[in-house]
Amino acid sequence: MDNKNTQIFKAPDKAGDQTILDILETVYEALEEKGYNAIDQMVGYILSGDPSYVTAHNNARSLIRHIERDDLVEELLKSYLNK
Repeated sequence: MDNKNTQIFKAPDKAGDQTILDILETVYEALEEKGYNAIDQMVGYILSGDPSYVTAHNNARSLIRHIERDDLVEELLKSYLNK
């Protein structure tokens, strides 16, 4: 490993057959359907890693656990910055 140069990391953008964005949308919709504030619940999950912040409704909890939290943050940041 060369410590003098910046290393390049390329994360995969898929979790199984669904993209990270598809999974985030599914989880968001499941949380909304159950009456939760979806944004607050998803932030709680991302910050803590505790899957109990996400409902099991429509398999949302299982889906979100297939994605590493750093990949979630990366996807959110890319979407926010439109990159």
